[in-house]
Amino acid sequence: MGLKLADKWLWDFWFVRERENYHVFYLQAPNSLEHESQRHFNVSIGHAVSPDLRNWKVLPDALQPSDANSQALDNYTTWTGSIIEHEGLWHMLYTGSSHAENGLVQRIFLATSKDLLNWEKHGQPVIEADPRWYEKLDLDVWFDEAWRDPWVFKDETGLFHALITARAKDGPADARGVIAQASSKDLINWEVMPPVTETGEFGYLEVPQIIELNGLYYLLFSVTKDIFSDNRKKRSELETGTHYLLADNPLGPYKLSRDKFMAGDEHGSLYSGKLIKNPQGDWMFMAFKNFTPTGEFIGELSDPYLVLLDQEGNLSLGLPELAEV
Repeated sequence: MGLKLADKWLWDFWFVRERENYHVFYLQAPNSLEHESQRHFNVSIGHAVSPDLRNWKVLPDALQPSDANSQALDNYTTWTGSIIEHEGLWHMLYTGSSHAENGLVQRIFLATSKDLLNWEKHGQPVIEADPRWYEKLDLDVWFDEAWRDPWVFKDETGLFHALITARAKDGPADARGVIAQASSKDLINWEVMPPVTETGEFGYLEVPQIIELNGLYYLLFSVTKDIFSDNRKKRSELETGTHYLLADNPLGPYKLSRDKFMAGDEHGSLYSGKLIKNPQGDWMFMAFKNFTPTGEFIGELSDPYLVLLDQEGNLSLGLPELAEV
């Protein structure tokens, strides 16, 4: 059944489990726009709730860009994030950009809530790209300053970590994509650290997520086929979708285990995939429905699909063919 909005497209999303309910927060934009590419700069963050990941009730919107006439650095866009609870408050890290910079510079912002419904922005960005390791805006090299899609988690010592879509400061332009790392004791004050992945494969790795399975850590990411490095294009088929890296430690280093995507195809049926356990405790895969085989944008949340794990630790979907989704 999934989640389809009558008057909006939805795309990147993230989950929160609260007691028996699943909350999903997602990027949305009016489907009356002239072209789907305009959605990124006409965006707000929507919110829906479900008991089973299939039947959804839409709730009031969670966040939108700050006043366009203000000096706020998120007055143009509020993009992908994640949520964690700390000291009785829900903390949402999200991506923002400003009109003054034409949306080209991405930063990580913070909003908090007592009930997942009413959100208060922290104001200034809390994490920015550190030029010691990461590429800053240089339009001669790349089309934006990539610093987005924070995935936040807490380690066994109580320290918080954010994994972030970023680009390394050195190397071939088409191969600088990495997952950056930052750490914090309070979710407000952050220290940026070196990346947890290597360069060489892609121009970026979007919407990261970490899960642990049988003692291994899987770092999910999504990428479009036009962002493959020349080196990767020479050895693998071009796919758009969601894949993963593997490590023995949640902070890496993460390595590619195989070239074939977990969920990918030539036209990009599904994107921004996440794994989540259903009420029965099974790992499920969900993504947003992206493009049809003929190139029309869909912009809906998929139903959950069972995740298959083979003896070698490879993940796949319990679907006969991805193209049938």
